[in-house]
This record gives sequence, C-alpha cells and structure tokens, in this order.
Amino acid sequence: MNVLRTLPQRGLPTVGAWCFLDSFGPDRVAMSVLPHPHTGLQTVTWPLAGNIRHRDSVGSDVVVRPGELNIMTAGHGVSHSEFAVLPHHQHDGGPELPLQRGLQLWVALPDGERHRAPAFEQHRDLPEVAGAGFTATVMVGSFAGKASPATMYSPIVGADISCTGPVTLPLDPEFEHAVLVLDGGIAIDGQDVPPGPLGYLGTGRQLLELDALPGTRFILLGGEPFQEELLMWWNFVGRTHDEVAQARQDWEAQAGLPDPDAEASRFGLVRGHGPEAGAEAGRIPAPALPGVPLRPRTRS
Repeated sequence: MNVLRTLPQRGLPTVGAWCFLDSFGPDRVAMSVLPHPHTGLQTVTWPLAGNIRHRDSVGSDVVVRPGELNIMTAGHGVSHSEFAVLPHHQHDGGPELPLQRGLQLWVALPDGERHRAPAFEQHRDLPEVAGAGFTATVMVGSFAGKASPATMYSPIVGADISCTGPVTLPLDPEFEHAVLVLDGGIAIDGQDVPPGPLGYLGTGRQLLELDALPGTRFILLGGEPFQEELLMWWNFVGRTHDEVAQARQDWEAQAGLPDPDAEASRFGLVRGHGPEAGAEAGRIPAPALPGVPLRPRTRS
C-alpha cells in the first residue's frame, strides 16, 4: 500500500496537538496490520474508501467505514490491529480487491493525560456544517459552531471539508492550522495547494479565504500550539529516551507470554491473533533502538 507521511516534518513536529499524519491509498490491497503498541497518544482513523476492522487490547472489535471515526486513546499503553474487510471470495487477493484509502492520524496527549488508562470509542454520527460554497464533517473538536462528540484532551479541530469556488471558512485565531488536500485543489494567499503536501497556515487567522477547484475535498487540522517537547520513535510518543526505551522493552517482553500473562501486561492482548488465527496470527516486533540517544523533535 502506498503511504504518504506529511507530519511530522523536519522543523514542524506538530500542528496543535496533531503529531502524525499518514494518507494511504487509493490501492486495491488486503491491508493487514498485526498487533502493535502505542503510548502517549490518540490514534484517529478516518477511512475514505473501504472498511477496516479494528481490534485492540481494551476489548474492542469493530468495523469502521467511510464517514465514521475511530478514536483510540493509548495512554500508558495499548495495542491494536487493523485489517481490511474483504468479501470471502477475495481473501486470496487479486485485482477484484476493494479500494482502500484513508487517513491515520495521531494526537499527542498532554503531560497530565498521557499516563491515563487506554480507551476506545467509535462515532458513526458526526456533526455536519453547511455554509456558502462548502460542507464540512466535524471529526474532532469544534468547527463553525458544531462540536464533535469525540473525546479529546487538548483544544483541537479536525474537519473534512468539500467545496467549490471562492469560500470563506471561520477559524480560531488562537489555533495554528494546516490543510491536506485530498481531491481537487485550492489556492490560499495566491499559492496553490495541490493534493499531497501539507499546507501550513500558522496562527492568527480568524478567516480562511480560499479558491477551490470543482470537486475539491480537504482536511483542516488545527489546535493550540503544543508547548511540550515530544520524543517520537516508532509507535511511541514520550518525553525522554529512557521512557521510550522502557516502552520498547515492555512490548518485546510480551512476546511468547501465555494469554493470561499477556492480557495483564502493559500493552494487553489483542484477541483473535493467536495461533488459531492463521494468516492473522502474530505481532509486529519493535525495531532496534539507534545507537545514539533519542532527542525530542524541535520546531524551526
């Protein structure tokens, strides 16, 4: 599967508390991501095409579809898996596989919340906003007077916006913002923003004036600038090298544990991935740490 990572970037580790953004697809592949761990963050899964089965160590086993939102709060530690939902006759792969496309985002938890117990929630009925020339689905936070029911732990916004022609959108001037164009294209302050790269807008904007090509769809991300230093490595968000090294050690220590011991350990057990699961059995091992101390990402 083709994956484009637009956040973090060198010199731009966060936009608000958003600290990671991958866009994947569109591809016709049988996506299969075995159990893996997270700490110190919330994962935000937003499918654009295709259905994804999410299982985690909290006990969740759900399918998320386009227009629906999965929020997993890792806190002190959680593990999960994600697999494409395929018709029975397509499990062997091939050209008839359904199209898969979507976004995987992370939100950094602030220091007072990052050691909390893990949790999961799914939202199938998100608020929508209609304005002059645009419609928007409010994924997280608040936008244009509508608030998402998703539980977040810092001032934030995430919206999926469709528009055509000249459009003016309301923004919170206390937030920094960025846009990711999915389809079409927009022009902001005389600069074209095509699909793919992240368009960083900075802070202080009360309004976002843009001109959109027909059929344009983009993601608006924003939040209060995140003041804490973040040390990100693999699937962990922490503050120090030792903290991340300990998380890696704890994940690797779970390999081979019997189910009762694994379930009681830091990252828990994702049900349905034991030896009886066939092709879905297993886990993703942690890579080796580099030979130098890890350092927080800094903003330039």
